[in-house]
Amino acid sequence: MSKERIGVMGGTFNPIHEGHLAMARAAMRSAKLDRVLFLPDSVPPHKKDIAPAEDRWRMTVAAVAGEKDFEPCRMELDREGTTYTCDTLLALRAQEPKAELFYLIGTDTLLQLKNWSRYEQVLTLCTFIVCARTVEGVSAAEVDAERRRLIGLGGRFLSAEMEPVDVSSTALREAIQRDEPTPLLSPAVREYCGARGLYGAAPRVPRAEKWLAKLFAELTPRRFAHTLGVAYSARALARNHGLDLEKAEIAALLHDCAKCLPLREMQEIAVRNNVTQDREILESGALLHAPVGAWLAEHAYGVTDPEILHAIACHTTGCPGMSRFDMAVYLADKIEPGRLAYPALTRVRMLAPLSLEKAMVYSIERTVEYERGKGHALHPQSLETLEWLKSQPENMS
Repeated sequence: MSKERIGVMGGTFNPIHEGHLAMARAAMRSAKLDRVLFLPDSVPPHKKDIAPAEDRWRMTVAAVAGEKDFEPCRMELDREGTTYTCDTLLALRAQEPKAELFYLIGTDTLLQLKNWSRYEQVLTLCTFIVCARTVEGVSAAEVDAERRRLIGLGGRFLSAEMEPVDVSSTALREAIQRDEPTPLLSPAVREYCGARGLYGAAPRVPRAEKWLAKLFAELTPRRFAHTLGVAYSARALARNHGLDLEKAEIAALLHDCAKCLPLREMQEIAVRNNVTQDREILESGALLHAPVGAWLAEHAYGVTDPEILHAIACHTTGCPGMSRFDMAVYLADKIEPGRLAYPALTRVRMLAPLSLEKAMVYSIERTVEYERGKGHALHPQSLETLEWLKSQPENMS
């Protein structure tokens, strides 16, 4: 049996961005890796003014949640004292004795290897995968000479072919502070930074630090990333349609706060607190998490705004008479950037910024067709919502 080939990407991830992910994808292809570990630094010996470790950890988890064979790893975060790559590689070799380790670096890092702690030992512990980067003031001949010197000391190097990704972490942090576009940050990471108030930006959600920690602890990584994506989309829809941005963001951040609870626990909360008496909803976690989530948003997260609580409660079935604010949260859940493709997704994404009502009608109609095709029926409240929406003057044309 061949050895498992594990890629290792260490870094401050301050914040994690598309350049990091592009390097990992290129390394996967070029070296035929089985998986790539992402290890945020705990106390980098050469960097200052970075976001708290747990914030960088959560952003890393969210960024790689949708990527097959990418895995976040806390090894460096949980080690006490200063973080050195040599210690990490020794620990990984002990943990994965039958695996072959590949450490991902750029050309700039190759030139700095000689400054790493115990770098000659590091050269014996892994194969380096080098993603080419132009280094200002350094010629290709100088890079080649340094590579040959390191090979002479026992180093092993592979090259990963990739399209250059022009990204500066410093520029990204400055853009976050100024609330400017950051196309090289995933929407989930951008949402985390904005809600939390990282990198000099004012926190948009007053209790974000506590709420994000709680959500991260109680949701799966994919659900946490989805939640951030929904908040990002809800805020955008609120801006498009003149709705309250902060309230939309809060409703979206908490819309799935009950999603990962066991069904029995959701049922106990619902029955004990008279959340719903609808038997069909009580028997379905896919439906019950919405009204139970509204109850938790009030009693576990301290939300008292009835508009926010109502939007959370009806984000799965909708309801006749739902407000445009409710619609924005409902649709944000359907169209968030990380949502896996489904037949109606492209058109719903196109319609939602233009008309919440028309996007709602189209979305529910396509869901009815899909469920009927599988021999299922939508909950009656969803069908009632559709009929109510179609009766509205703006949807009569």
